[in-house]
Amino acid sequence: MPRPLPVEPHRILLIKSHSAGIGDILRSSAAWAVLKKRWPDAELHLVFLTRWPGYPSEALIRDHHLLASAHFLPMQEGRFAGIRGVGPRIWRRLLPELRRIAQEVQPDLIIDHEPFGIETSIAARWVRRFCAAPTVGVNQVLGRGWLYDYAGPGLQEYARRHELSWPMDYTERDFAALAALGLERDGQRIVLQETEAGRAFREALSARLPVGRPVIGLNIGCGTRDAERKRPAIGFLVEAMGQVAAASPHILLLTGAPNERSVNQSYLGQYAAHWGDVGHILDIAGQTTPSGLTGALAICDIFVSSDSGPYHMAVAMGLPTLALFNFPSPEHYHREASVVVTGNGSGDSDAMVSSILRLLDKNKVFMS
Repeated sequence: MPRPLPVEPHRILLIKSHSAGIGDILRSSAAWAVLKKRWPDAELHLVFLTRWPGYPSEALIRDHHLLASAHFLPMQEGRFAGIRGVGPRIWRRLLPELRRIAQEVQPDLIIDHEPFGIETSIAARWVRRFCAAPTVGVNQVLGRGWLYDYAGPGLQEYARRHELSWPMDYTERDFAALAALGLERDGQRIVLQETEAGRAFREALSARLPVGRPVIGLNIGCGTRDAERKRPAIGFLVEAMGQVAAASPHILLLTGAPNERSVNQSYLGQYAAHWGDVGHILDIAGQTTPSGLTGALAICDIFVSSDSGPYHMAVAMGLPTLALFNFPSPEHYHREASVVVTGNGSGDSDAMVSSILRLLDKNKVFMS
């Protein structure tokens, strides 16, 4: 018999897995915001079963203003009897950690947002043993809904009910589980606030910037080998940003992870060769953590980015954002951001230039 849902939950445990990328986790913040709107006094506690322990997103998510706590538990997969999954040795380590979190948090509602796999279902059932909380999940495949007290529809059924295109906007995925609670997205965007580390970096960076010019942030990004195909061509960016500089003088802030310094230096070299002066460009790649980057974003008037973590962070902070995609990927767009598909760098830079100038003009920072 299902445990009754609390009328006013005080502590909600959210279970996630899948990808530890900044954007992938940050997309869940729309669901967190909806939960906090419905139950403003409820604490939200995140448990993330991660295959990438120590990923840069962890510190940023731990600092998120909507979460009371975030726990990242390593979960290494292998093959057992020819089947891909998590074996007994890993569960012997995971289960005591999950029990500790359950006893520490004492949730009165458990929500498993993952539609696939059995690991998060096991985690939800295990945590349920140590508290009085009902479990909520996603009935993605036949019989999976029986593992929970309450289950929302599978993703394709959720998309059909809400007349959403398929593949569905990735942010909507977490709302399949919330449908079991009668909660809707209702246009809620993803959210992020400047952190303490971000504030400290912003104050230090502000002293290095001249006064009176708009600041455009540019994240070329995609420094890991598996993400290189998403990186806009350097020559394409150089051509477009040079035209923007001619039309509207500005400070260009190049962001990036430590492993993206060489990408930014390549941009600077090509920009100097093509346009000459690079005095308006400041490269801060490797100078911030993801949490510290919130301060750099807070300085920017607009932000331009490839399909990478800072793109999602900028949207979450409400910054006017232009996202550059080498190929169409509607499920990864945000309705709040402008999008230009670059055609792998072979496209016309006019669309990018006009989009940036339009954002500057719209936000009253256009300078001729």
